[in-house]
Amino acid sequence: MDFDLSKAQKLLQQSSRDFFVRECKPERVRELMATETAYDESLWRAIADQGWTGLIIPEEYGGLGLGLVDLVAVVEEMGRACLPGPFLSTLWAAALIERAGSEGQRKQYLEPISAGDLKATVALLEEEADWNPAAVTMRAEKDGKTFKLRGRKEYVTDAAVADVIICVARDNDGLVFLPVEKGARGVKITPMSGLDQTRKLYSVDFDDVAIQEADALAFTTKPQDAFEAATDIANVAICAEMVGLMQWTLDATVDYAKTRQQFGRSIGIYQAVQHQCADMYLMTESARSAAYYAAWTVSENDPAAKLAVSVAKSYCSDGAREVGNRGVQVHGGIGFTWEHNIHLYYKRAKSSEIMFGDANYHREKVASKVIDEAD
Repeated sequence: MDFDLSKAQKLLQQSSRDFFVRECKPERVRELMATETAYDESLWRAIADQGWTGLIIPEEYGGLGLGLVDLVAVVEEMGRACLPGPFLSTLWAAALIERAGSEGQRKQYLEPISAGDLKATVALLEEEADWNPAAVTMRAEKDGKTFKLRGRKEYVTDAAVADVIICVARDNDGLVFLPVEKGARGVKITPMSGLDQTRKLYSVDFDDVAIQEADALAFTTKPQDAFEAATDIANVAICAEMVGLMQWTLDATVDYAKTRQQFGRSIGIYQAVQHQCADMYLMTESARSAAYYAAWTVSENDPAAKLAVSVAKSYCSDGAREVGNRGVQVHGGIGFTWEHNIHLYYKRAKSSEIMFGDANYHREKVASKVIDEAD
């Protein structure tokens, strides 16, 4: 079995790295995180022009129709650049639309997403911040042929720049996914405080927001299955992003250890520093293996896919935090300063650690699956 990327995938990854080195320098990241939305239309348009907004969207909907391993190769470079903006949010929403929407809805939403003309997000979390869709309590009350949404969603990523918010609610039959267009009457979007200022969070209040029954997703599919499949895609992507964060932190730490002088010698000669860097390397490479394997299993519809995704997310969540910890420790005092870029990556790692469920959440999923199979 060949565990390496294909020649085309290597070229895709290298072109991605070159693009982000050129278009998303740390100075630009800092500029965007200081804005209200961390969104730059010109950067988003440049990403869309590369075809990456539709990278895994089928060709019949304007996408490139590539696989998850190709996506992971690109998103790893996004993580290395600490890319701000709504790419991950839109990816999650697009995956949900593709799996839950009708043919007409796929054309309606996926074609403009592929072209970079539409940004989207998913509103799932509520007050308890539970990533399990079974915890959703927001009601979508039927009024004739119309749903009425009432309630609040918390920690909605990129809601202020999204052209459509897919609200996960519950009616008498179970989960229902309701697309809420930008500027819809009764919607109030409020910024929330967050550790990672490159990925903005919002609370979204719905006050009798009306959505036509015909516009709702998941009336011809099993909503739970569609949601889990879409979230597996998002989990694979965020694992790849964390691998990129870890790789940047490792590279920056090794370079610092080679150049930082103490008592007339570079600190990299000291065994304690070498151990830290060796551990960071081990965690980064292990996380990369877990992320790429999860991407492959999902692409191949392998029976082990759900298990592989949860293993990858739990390992990457822990690994990204630990690599960040050790990177800051090796950098010493400068690692705590605003001027050094390592804090950008550490904050993104901490934010990504809990997104789509933290390590404990996914370890519980692994344990439940193993127990179910044993029974």
